[in-house]
Amino acid sequence: MQDLDKKFLKLVEIAKKLRCKDNGCPWDKKQTPETLVQHFREEADEMVTAIDNKDWENLKEELGDVLLHIILQCNIAEEKGRFNLEGMLDEINAKLIRRHPHVFGDKKASSPEEAIANWNAVKAEEKKSKEK
Repeated sequence: MQDLDKKFLKLVEIAKKLRCKDNGCPWDKKQTPETLVQHFREEADEMVTAIDNKDWENLKEELGDVLLHIILQCNIAEEKGRFNLEGMLDEINAKLIRRHPHVFGDKKASSPEEAIANWNAVKAEEKKSKEK
């Protein structure tokens, strides 16, 4: 797991360097969340095509491209003072734990249908709380 941590942090550092004012890439520095959307869609489509074709070697590459886009979006958000990668990770970790009470809590789910029902029940409660 330590190697995984190092490799992930290296990707984060590379993505930050791409947008660095002094010696970053001119193309990467000019990107915004909106300008990256079309490129993200293309990468996501290529990922889906790899899955459809059971092209696992290509899938590895395409997943990396998708992950880079996620990190770039987080970096831009951090630059603008909106949120950062750490906050996004905190949010998804908490969400996954909350929505899997049959794994991380005391609910039961012995089938995929029961697991989905648990997920949807938690999601509905979250929606109600946000509406208040």
